[in-house]
Amino acid sequence: MTRIGIVEDNRTTREGLETIINLSQDFRCVCAYDTAEEALENLPEHSPEVVLMDIQLPGISGIECVARLKKLMPEVQVIMVTVYEDPDRIFSALRNGASGYLLKRSAPDQVLAAIRDVQNGGAPMSGEIARKVILHFREQSTTAAEVEKLTAREREVLELVAHGFINKEIADRLSVTVEAIRWHLKNIYAKLHVHSRTEAALKFRGPG
Repeated sequence: MTRIGIVEDNRTTREGLETIINLSQDFRCVCAYDTAEEALENLPEHSPEVVLMDIQLPGISGIECVARLKKLMPEVQVIMVTVYEDPDRIFSALRNGASGYLLKRSAPDQVLAAIRDVQNGGAPMSGEIARKVILHFREQSTTAAEVEKLTAREREVLELVAHGFINKEIADRLSVTVEAIRWHLKNIYAKLHVHSRTEAALKFRGPG
């Protein structure tokens, strides 16, 4: 059972997401908060694997909350929840470590699909946002020193990530466990100074 956390200040939306998650067979909502401050203080205790987070929160914004949360819980996957497809805000959240975004008007099956997507190594987002991400990271080059920090196995893992394989597929190809792949990715993120598989893959490929 996958553990889900919610950070959403609108009570109706928050309770709606809780209901969608708890009625599913694969997911369970373990905590829900209406402010980033409360979430940052309590989320680590509940250890959710995926967090649905509103972009527009009172006090600390959802964008800033992602950055702080990823420092506290590097392995957690965060999906931003928003009313509109606001490229600038969503892109800022992705740069801070979010894995994708979800529109608040999404149907229940779309909510669950987005959660499954990030669990499998995907990044649910529109084509417009995806293009912005690619253009941004193509402007950044990975220095030789950063690349040299990667071990041979880490390079193998990252090459497969760059080709779109999910963790289980990578594990099968390299004859290791999914947990081993997650460990390698954690080390890769640290060495390349990134927060997500999308950033790592694009930075590894470099410009063009």
